[in-house]
Amino acid sequence: MTIEEKITYYKESLDIFEDTMDKYKFLLDQGKKAKPFPEEYRQDVFKVSGCQAQVWLVPFLNDKLLSFHTDSDAFISKGMITILSDIYGNNLPNDILNSDFELVRTLNLDVLLTPSRTNGVFFMLKAIKKYAETFSKT
Repeated sequence: MTIEEKITYYKESLDIFEDTMDKYKFLLDQGKKAKPFPEEYRQDVFKVSGCQAQVWLVPFLNDKLLSFHTDSDAFISKGMITILSDIYGNNLPNDILNSDFELVRTLNLDVLLTPSRTNGVFFMLKAIKKYAETFSKT
């Protein structure tokens, strides 16, 4: 799936739920589905600054595709970074850079999350973009 298709998938998945608590449960479930985080990467250098919770985002290349190991010490943040990693991971760095980062707003997370958590999502996206810029030059 393309980045845009994945964003549409998550938008449609969230739109199924009318109740805010059900949407929260969906976010929590995404975090529970996350792949185990390699403990050797639980370092400050991989923390996303600007997040209320501790969030780790570790980039790696696999056959020129940029992917991420992710984790958080907060369940909602873990769900969010897992979703963002799924949306943007396993893509060429230039495809990530050329994607419309504003499309993530269609998920309406600002309605679902507190302002500080919404701000954290912005910093997660900023970190993903920074890593894509770095790896596009290699």
